[in-house]
Amino acid sequence: MYSVEDKERVRAATNLVELVAAVTKVKRTGRTHMAICPFHQEKTPSMSIDAARGLYYCHGCHASGDVFTFVQETQGLSFVEALELLASQAGITLTRDPTANRRHAWRRELIDAVRRAVDFYHRVLTKAPEAGPARAYLRSRGYDADTVTEFKLGYSPPGGNALVREMQAAGVDDKVLVAAGLARRGRGGSIYDEMQNRVLFPVFDLRGDPVGFGGRALGDEQPKYRNTPETAIYKKSGLLYGLDRARRHIPRVGYAVVVEGYTDVIALHKAGVEVAVATCGTALGEEHFDLLRRFTDRVVLAFDADSAGAGAALRGDSLQTPTRLEMDLRVADLPEGKDPADLVQEDRVDDLLEALARSRPLIRFRIDRELARFDLSEPEGKARALQAVKPRLEVIDDEIVRAEYVRYVAQVLDIDPATVNRNLAGRPRQSHRPTAPKDHSQDRRARIETELLRAVLAEPAEARRMGVEAAMFRDPELRAAFERVAGYVLEDDTEGPVPLRSSDDPTDRRLLELATDPRPVGSVDELVRRLQEYELEARIAELRGRLARLDPAEQASSPTLQELVRLQEAKRELERT
Repeated sequence: MYSVEDKERVRAATNLVELVAAVTKVKRTGRTHMAICPFHQEKTPSMSIDAARGLYYCHGCHASGDVFTFVQETQGLSFVEALELLASQAGITLTRDPTANRRHAWRRELIDAVRRAVDFYHRVLTKAPEAGPARAYLRSRGYDADTVTEFKLGYSPPGGNALVREMQAAGVDDKVLVAAGLARRGRGGSIYDEMQNRVLFPVFDLRGDPVGFGGRALGDEQPKYRNTPETAIYKKSGLLYGLDRARRHIPRVGYAVVVEGYTDVIALHKAGVEVAVATCGTALGEEHFDLLRRFTDRVVLAFDADSAGAGAALRGDSLQTPTRLEMDLRVADLPEGKDPADLVQEDRVDDLLEALARSRPLIRFRIDRELARFDLSEPEGKARALQAVKPRLEVIDDEIVRAEYVRYVAQVLDIDPATVNRNLAGRPRQSHRPTAPKDHSQDRRARIETELLRAVLAEPAEARRMGVEAAMFRDPELRAAFERVAGYVLEDDTEGPVPLRSSDDPTDRRLLELATDPRPVGSVDELVRRLQEYELEARIAELRGRLARLDPAEQASSPTLQELVRLQEAKRELERT
């Protein structure tokens, strides 16, 4: 591995605009550059390039990254290969970081061991006589030889040490086998195979490196499904089976499909739906959506709502609401009792595609499931249905979305929306997390403050001219972050983006997170104006409330009214600037 200093030298020496212009059309637009995105088909430029920060973001397919990411994605290189290529072009000699190099070498050793295991298990499946039942199972699922080869499916024979013997003969150290999750150490100190008598589905990370396995038992052995234990390279919360393949198609198609099992992923890919992924033996969680958000903000869930694992996401047991996740989460209504693999195997691909095309928003799916449990032709049934659906409405954070679903429930129940609202009014919103009800006006202010701090980091001289100060940041985390760089921002001779450092300090990490956000940065003056506008709106709302509590005869002569009129005029003047 190479040192952080070398990476930053290469980054500073590389002109991202020129890099993008070498592969696609780039046009300067005001303070930024716009380009025809090379990652999806388009005629109008939608990729924004921040030359000062060396970052790009496509508003069409959501591709984003820096100079290294761009070279990786356009030339199919690893990060190290991209770094070496750009260093060569810039005439920079790279030096190795010994500590990072050791970590990198250890990771490669674990991945190489898993790769050997993938090849061994695949060879056993396709050649060994004892793999007959495994081959029969795969044929029963409709898998031909090409599918087995394409997905590198394998079989772990019984006996306990087939892989261990193979790997030891190849010179792989026992310590590596255990660390890679391929073997376990027994009480006597000897090691044995982690997977035995199972059909194996190799799991690859985003880079396409093999990191572990999902194993399905043959016969009645329990558990039916077993996965590689957590290792340095296999972390279930940060992996999605099939994403290494789907990532090339998701930006072009515009959405991802999440299914429950490995066989469902393979079935959908065989059917031409090459955007399917699945979790690796764990509940669908927010870290998985962080992965998918790199490629799309639209996700269709296609699995049995009553299943123990995936169904929890549909019920809301383990997932925030879509508005909190900032994603368009939808649910495909599959025929009852069928999963995607069943439909493909039964030659019902058209039914599957129709279900995906007619997917419903996740919130509506949850509400519809509750309403369907009651007889809505009777008043008592409507009352019970409203009580049942109330928690689904109360967890919706966005006021507009919440109001629309209140109207939807009222329409289905054939009652006045005010009746639904009265049942919700005055009651604290329920949450799957032990947090207080959110103040959405404060959410808006926090968003403005966040964007302002991003702009300050990019344009400290402009921030100094506009008089940005710590008091503008009410969010404690954002204020602490601003105070960390305030000295640089307030220096008279500073030019260019604020220099940042990498450390384990939470404030430093927050600053780096904001500085590397690939979205285009707003202007400081515009964001200061929006913050001033927010302050005026909050004060106006407060005065209106105070005025409403006065006796009508007192309102016209009240100083509160005079102050309200003054602030309303100030707001109109601000809007004209």
